[in-house]
Amino acid sequence: MPGFENGLSMRRTLTFATGLVECLCFAGAVFGWASLVFILKTEGYFSDLCVNTTGVNGTQVLDCSGQDEQFSLVFTIASFMNNFLTLPNGFLFDHFGTTVARLFGIFLYTMGTLMVAFSSSALSNLLFPAITLLAVGGILFLMTNMQVGNLFGSHRSTIITFYNGAFDSSSALFFIIKLLHEVGVSLRSAFLFLAACSIIHVLRTFFLLPRRFIPYPLPDNYTYGITCGKSTTLSSKVAENGNTETDETHAPLDKDAPVKQEKSFRECLLSRFFVFHLLWLSVMQLRHYLFIGTLNPMLDGLTAGEPSLVSKYINAFAITQLCGVLCAPWNGLIMDRHKGKPLALGESEQEADLRATVLSLFLTALQCVFFSVCATIPYLPLQYLTFILQVLNRSFLYGGNAAFLSVAFPSRHFGKLYGLIMALSAVVALLQYPFVTLVNGRLGGDPLYLNIALTLLSLLAFIHPLSVYLHCRGLASQRA
Repeated sequence: MPGFENGLSMRRTLTFATGLVECLCFAGAVFGWASLVFILKTEGYFSDLCVNTTGVNGTQVLDCSGQDEQFSLVFTIASFMNNFLTLPNGFLFDHFGTTVARLFGIFLYTMGTLMVAFSSSALSNLLFPAITLLAVGGILFLMTNMQVGNLFGSHRSTIITFYNGAFDSSSALFFIIKLLHEVGVSLRSAFLFLAACSIIHVLRTFFLLPRRFIPYPLPDNYTYGITCGKSTTLSSKVAENGNTETDETHAPLDKDAPVKQEKSFRECLLSRFFVFHLLWLSVMQLRHYLFIGTLNPMLDGLTAGEPSLVSKYINAFAITQLCGVLCAPWNGLIMDRHKGKPLALGESEQEADLRATVLSLFLTALQCVFFSVCATIPYLPLQYLTFILQVLNRSFLYGGNAAFLSVAFPSRHFGKLYGLIMALSAVVALLQYPFVTLVNGRLGGDPLYLNIALTLLSLLAFIHPLSVYLHCRGLASQRA
């Protein structure tokens, strides 16, 4: 029925568009931390940790390294919890479905925005739970939106990476709040507005997303969400065609693979793919977290503490973050480039998908090395290039992570595997705080040697694409 099919097409387009806006404007705001720190410093948060010290010429200078360390600790804890709590959130999503997971995420996000709104310089410690709640709620928005790729068939990986790119770009939200703050909008007003936006998330949860999951491949005339009085009609039309909504039994990000014995969750954890993918994600994520968490003090050092110049580079960094939503689909297109082409003799669709990930994994590792080298060179104008490489690499990293897990492992384990790998990588990311302390202490504020070590560490990421390439070549040899 043309009218019914047009209605389904319109709903799917609206689901995709509103999900993109949700990820772009809210989900990953916490990664715009550098912009928010600039506001918090002007508001006097943790200012009691700044002390007067004697400079090299006997002059009195204000040492705010303690304040910087405290801001770094806030971000370290938030970024850790953002990833570590993805594990229980993954189980929550897999067991209870989309509606329950999203309502929980909306509650956390709203509480986080309200805590920031009612914090002050006298209540600086309120930032610790507030930023953590923002981070955990935001990742639940992303997790529940990635299944929307199942609505678009052969463009599935592109949609997944697109949403991850929007998640990265949402870090520009704090940049917008910074610009509003400079023209007189208070921090409290901005975050109260964000809290009020939660009603939009609730409405989208009930009207534009399934109660459980979006299956893949989709049944004919698949419907989901509340349809404002038309649900009975829609359901009956679906039943007439011999199809019913199967989101109760299908896991998110399902694969169209032949019926065979799937790996158990334990087998997935012990596989070479999982171990090397964890290494691939962890070393690059640590590099990014350290860069974001130390950007303000790094720019302070390169600009000799000139506030206007620091603000200029912070703004440039935030603007480049907006490009994440434009960079991420390139990775999806790389992974979907084989769609529609004939498969090799004896090759399954799953094997073709896996083979397509090799180039993506390799390019992501290569980008990280280039980004790390640029961040290591203490030349201020070069940081513009560093910002561009950072947002490009980060978009490829998280989009590629989700897409690879959906391709390499059974779909029924996706939520658990995604949560576990983010949790384990978060444990590695905890190293950022002792590294920052090392730079501020023994290294005298100079991060050069740490940056060199991180660049060398990033080379470990190349092990993963090499492993996948050798696996795919072995499969091809067996077929031959």
